[in-house]
Amino acid sequence: MCRSIKTLRPPAIPDEATEEEMRAAALQYVRKVSGFRAPAAHNEEVFDRAVAEIAEATRRLLDGLEVRGAARA
Repeated sequence: MCRSIKTLRPPAIPDEATEEEMRAAALQYVRKVSGFRAPAAHNEEVFDRAVAEIAEATRRLLDGLEVRGAARA
């Protein structure tokens, strides 16, 4: 697991994760999987699309999780 990706659900963080936090986690994941810190110009579109898709999947995941003992908003 990429060590710079942090847990984005309570109680690990006090409030709901922000879009910025989800995008940062998605970016770290794509960097780790692709092996590139920044894509070459010819890979930039697919790299950015992957970050956006993973950030969206992260949002859906966090929105759907039910954490035992936590009040749902």
